Amino acid sequence: MKFYTLSDNVDTTMGMRLAGIEGRTIHTADEVISALKTVMADPEIGVVLMTENLINTCPTVIYRYKLTCKRPLIVEVPDRHGKGDVSQMIERYVGEAIGVQL
Repeated sequence: MKFYTLSDNVDTTMGMRLAGIEGRTIHTADEVISALKTVMADPEIGVVLMTENLINTCPTVIYRYKLTCKRPLIVEVPDRHGKGDVSQMIERYVGEAIGVQL
């Protein structure tokens, strides 16, 4: 099972490549949707690392994938341009998934 990076930042993509994780740099919602379809079709990819800014381009599509697809696991990763708190993102995700506010 492989990791794959989808990022809006070339620095993040290159950093992940240095760690042995392939990926793409994309910027628009259409590119995100297209890349996710490609990644979902690859049975070898088990975890997709996505930057916060990229997830914010089309959050409803990404959360729908997170809630309905068993594979790959989509994980939000902070990058140097991120402004959000990852713990708040996890609380929001859990609240949407099970209907309980933490």
